[in-house]
Amino acid sequence: MWFDWKYLVFVMLPGLLIGLWAQMRLHAAFGKYSQVPVESGMTGAEAARRILDAAGLTDVPVEEVEGHLSDHYDPTKRALFLSSDNFHGNSVAAVGVAAHESGHALQHQAAYAMLNLRMALVPITQFASTIYGGILLVGWIMGMMKIMLPVIIVVFAIITLFQLITLPVEYDASARAKEQLFRLGLVRESERAGVAKVLDAAALTYVAALVSSMLTLLYYISAARDNRS
Repeated sequence: MWFDWKYLVFVMLPGLLIGLWAQMRLHAAFGKYSQVPVESGMTGAEAARRILDAAGLTDVPVEEVEGHLSDHYDPTKRALFLSSDNFHGNSVAAVGVAAHESGHALQHQAAYAMLNLRMALVPITQFASTIYGGILLVGWIMGMMKIMLPVIIVVFAIITLFQLITLPVEYDASARAKEQLFRLGLVRESERAGVAKVLDAAALTYVAALVSSMLTLLYYISAARDNRS
């Protein structure tokens, strides 16, 4: 199975191409709009603070974190983390990304069902991701891939389910971000298209991850059916 041409043609190659395409779209959009300052001159950190405060989330800190596009909201810490470029930057991209992460905080406040479900799945998904490679390695070395296939399918189904749930969470956070940015007057009408392009490009990376996971899961299911025939 490790050298199955079907895996190469129908899983690895499409997944690689889709992932590269999504990353290219993201870096192109972010690179372009990180050079376009918002008319207000507001930084990403300031935009996030305004959105959180307007929602009554004054106790949620906005902190700087190392890395490129390492921005995230941590529901366990109830804190928002922005990469240095977006924390200090006053570009359309920086404000858009900061607003998106603030959108996750708003989801948490509203007890958004899909976010709660994703949070509940984090421990089991982390466990599944950790053991996945080990299961493949043991199965290959011991020549037990056929026997291990049902376990592999279950493990990868968990990973795929997490990716599936993540998609609406990310799109909903972007929708909340756009709404708050314009409701609070943090960006101008002329900046609407730039914000949308940055957030839509970021969402495509999650679409690519889901497609890749689904292709891999379908491959394992197909392999299991072939073994029974």
